[in-house]
Amino acid sequence: MSDQVDQSGTAAAASGQRYQSFAAFYPFYIGEHQNAVSRRLHVVGTALVIMCLIAGVLADWRWFLAAPVCGYAFAWVGHFFFEKNRPATFTYPLWSLMGDFRMFFEVITGRRAW
Repeated sequence: MSDQVDQSGTAAAASGQRYQSFAAFYPFYIGEHQNAVSRRLHVVGTALVIMCLIAGVLADWRWFLAAPVCGYAFAWVGHFFFEKNRPATFTYPLWSLMGDFRMFFEVITGRRAW
């Protein structure tokens, strides 16, 4: 998979229309994560979310409360300070979460640049 952004995925955002599917949304999502530092922060945040969820199951339920804090803290620093854009979470919370995990797995499997 490449880091190139499918321009059809940005068309809905540019026209103010809402995405009708995750497949249409994902190219836009990737386009919002072009900065390498931001992508790295997202990967670290998602890894911490996974660790918090595992700790919540194995150790103490309160780790579940830490999961969204870890994920959003790292991701939003990436957006506000490096990408200089608004997180897609505000408009597409579920698809943004799905995008975080897809991008995470693409990065750790080497299909997307770290």
